[in-house]
Amino acid sequence: MSKTVCEEKVFRSIYSAQAESLINFMYYKSGDYATAEDLMQDAFGKLWSECAKVSLDKAKSFLFTVANNMFLNKVKHQKVVLKFEQRGHSQLNNETPQYLLEEEEFKQKLESAISALPEGQRVVFLMNRIDKMKYKEIAEKLDLSVKAIEKRMHKALVTLRKVSAKL
Repeated sequence: MSKTVCEEKVFRSIYSAQAESLINFMYYKSGDYATAEDLMQDAFGKLWSECAKVSLDKAKSFLFTVANNMFLNKVKHQKVVLKFEQRGHSQLNNETPQYLLEEEEFKQKLESAISALPEGQRVVFLMNRIDKMKYKEIAEKLDLSVKAIEKRMHKALVTLRKVSAKL
């Protein structure tokens, strides 16, 4: 009568012979001893649950294949989680339909407030805030003094603050 993996004595002898080398193999692959131990235990659990299907001479190969596949599945899962986390922060903020609607309404009110500014203030404001020009550059382009640019910008900001306070 041949011995099967399902016999406790045979299973224990396989465990004694293979557990350490399986942990080492999984440790080299994962770089984490706790993960290696978990994978080893899971592989032996799978061997025990499928002992009737695994012959004694294939037990070692079965253990290493199962542990390796479990490791690869774990890595694949971690990639999915990482991709979700990276995507999550940029796309999962307060972008509810209500938020998007309020944001669009605010943009429209801001644009109308900017267009309601007197032409001199509006030009200076847009050149500074949109075109990122410094006061000196704006002054040269408009053939005005830097003080005049500062004054127009100040008046534009005061007006926009009043409008935004009403929003």
